Amino acid sequence: MEVKKSSLIKRAAIIGVVLLAGFIVVLGRVLFLQTFKREEYGNRVAEQMTRDYVVDPVRGDILDANGLVLATNIITYRVFVSPKAVATAQNSLIENAPDGEYTDLTELISNGLSEILGVEKETVVTQLGYTAYQDRTIQRNVDEDTAQLVRNFIADNLLNQMIYLEATSTRYYPYGSLASHLIGFTSSQGQGVYGLEYQYESELAGTTGRYVVAKDAKGNAMPFDYELQIEPRDGYHINTTIDVTVQRILEEQVQKAYEESGGQNRAMGIVMDVNTGAVLGLAVYPYYDLNNPNELTADFADKLENSGLTPGTDAYDELKGQLQLSMWSNKAITEGYIPGSTFKVITSAVALEEKLFDLNSEFYCKGYLTVNGSDIHCAEVNGQGHLTFAEAIQVSCNPSLMTMGLKIGCEKFYDYFKAFGYLEKTGIDLPGEQLSPSWFWNYDTFSSREIYLATASFGQNFNVTAIQQITGICAVANGGYLVTPHLMESITDRDGNVVESYDLQNGKRRQVLTSEVCAEISEILREGVAGNGGGKNTYVAGYRVAAKTGTSEKKDHEGYYVCSTVAYAPADDPQYAMILIVDEPTKGVLYGSYAAAPYIANAFEEMLPYLGVEAVYTEKELEKMSVTVPSVTYWSLSQAMGICERLGYTIHVVGNGDLVTSQLPLGGAVIESSGKQIYLYTGGQSPVENIQVPNLVGMTATAAYMTAKNLNLNVKIEGTKNYLTGTEAVVIAQSPSYGTYLANGDVITLTFRYSEEE
Repeated sequence: MEVKKSSLIKRAAIIGVVLLAGFIVVLGRVLFLQTFKREEYGNRVAEQMTRDYVVDPVRGDILDANGLVLATNIITYRVFVSPKAVATAQNSLIENAPDGEYTDLTELISNGLSEILGVEKETVVTQLGYTAYQDRTIQRNVDEDTAQLVRNFIADNLLNQMIYLEATSTRYYPYGSLASHLIGFTSSQGQGVYGLEYQYESELAGTTGRYVVAKDAKGNAMPFDYELQIEPRDGYHINTTIDVTVQRILEEQVQKAYEESGGQNRAMGIVMDVNTGAVLGLAVYPYYDLNNPNELTADFADKLENSGLTPGTDAYDELKGQLQLSMWSNKAITEGYIPGSTFKVITSAVALEEKLFDLNSEFYCKGYLTVNGSDIHCAEVNGQGHLTFAEAIQVSCNPSLMTMGLKIGCEKFYDYFKAFGYLEKTGIDLPGEQLSPSWFWNYDTFSSREIYLATASFGQNFNVTAIQQITGICAVANGGYLVTPHLMESITDRDGNVVESYDLQNGKRRQVLTSEVCAEISEILREGVAGNGGGKNTYVAGYRVAAKTGTSEKKDHEGYYVCSTVAYAPADDPQYAMILIVDEPTKGVLYGSYAAAPYIANAFEEMLPYLGVEAVYTEKELEKMSVTVPSVTYWSLSQAMGICERLGYTIHVVGNGDLVTSQLPLGGAVIESSGKQIYLYTGGQSPVENIQVPNLVGMTATAAYMTAKNLNLNVKIEGTKNYLTGTEAVVIAQSPSYGTYLANGDVITLTFRYSEEE
């Protein structure tokens, strides 16, 4: 009996020990979990008891200098189908269809959506084939009008469980391709990938908010006391220096320059405020559609089509990707070019600044200069003889500029090259700015080769970017200060409060020239435009434009050139500068004076009055200005003659009536003031087209003008209007064309252009 009792005690002790050990293990585990796994398991419990929703902020707008919206957000829709629901509904229709007659939902939906959305029917059929899925996208970025058509289609055909619309915020660019290389665009995830969209991503994007909802054991929402809400911060607005009107004018002229000169490798232009560095416009042609950035422009699409590659192949897709990257890249800040004679502005300014030469200095050009045993030629191979300092710049004499450069010396030339910012990024607030390395980067190499200095003095054999070059020119224009080009004027929140603004003082990097030297150079460049210098094609009456043209042969593409012009106005009080560059022109005269300068003149002529720059005309300019012909049809002859006499017209009356029944030129026509004449028809008489238009193309300005006058035709001039300062300008185009018949008093339009050799 005692043995049995002892056995029970022993067994109880063992069980007790086991229970105690188990309790200790459990307690230890609890302590472990409470101590080391508390956060992990706490998060798991929280995940089971809460729902965490992300609240996206609204992306900020990008605005131009006048508050016009360049980039904003609109509501668009994603149209998607539920293949699983369609399949389920289809099976139900089949099971319940009398006599096997039922609606083919795949056919119905694919026909309807393809017609409404403009997608291929097979695309919809393919997506409906994924019957295990609840969500297959048919089309994104559907506008409201189209979305309503989809809603109507759903309602009319009882498809509300099979077709859905999801509202999304989509980035929208009201001006399409305008300023495409400045603004950039966003990815499908809504993040900026180019231009200002990328540069100011953090400011535009805002910060994401959260909305946490507590759930009970059954999944029902708990009282709001258990909710947590963190409001998103909507993105800030970026107020830029871009002016839509200036940008439009610039883009028109850059495109025109590219197309008329047969450009092969894009063209670009920049307009800057010389005193602040504010970029009013920057254009790189071809422009792409910001609302559809993946679509290649015609130029790039032609390159893809003519590649010989088969669509759909890896090689084809790779080339397409490369072309897209090229199309999106901002050539004005990412690619270097040889500046050519536009750099002579810098060399001549340094020569004056260092007092190595003055305005009374003279040069002799025999057609070349021998440097280290090599003859380096002038564009005028027979030489230009004796030249003053100003004339050397205005006629773009290479030997004269080499003389200046060699006198400056390697060390001093290098120091100024660096001071003007050519060895550093300008700091423009755009992504991707690049430097263009050349032998200037290695001073030891540069200084050991005198021939490098000689060629550099007239802008050859080294690269700069367009933004570097116009920044350097602005330093000459504004009195000697190197400024930072910029696009952001201010950053504001949704209530208009300024978060950040551009600091003009910090944007002024350093002084590189004295104001006296800058004024002297500006006057020389102005005379080169208004007088008999090489910049005559940039002439704009009343605006005293200072300009320098340039042409350089490409080292990496033999036989091709880069043609450019830099200009600013007014020369006596510079406010705005412009650069225009055509890369690889193939038509016409391949000089910057021909392929770039006239388009700067066109742009300035339209742009400067808009910007509030007042025209100041000389007496000679007033005499030669264009006039608008008055409309005197159905006036009495005496009244018509009276007004035309007062306006200085030579009057021809045809017929014996007392009432003017027709006139040439027509009222509202624009003609040149010089030699203007008007034909007034009375007594039933009408114009007779019996004058055959001659071929005036290739004739000098004076000869063409006189020929038209002798035929009793009025003239309208396009291109340079500074033709009376010399006879070098020639007619490059006429309208109407040769052989057309006109009547007395009709208007013939002549396009004049100088072709300066560089």
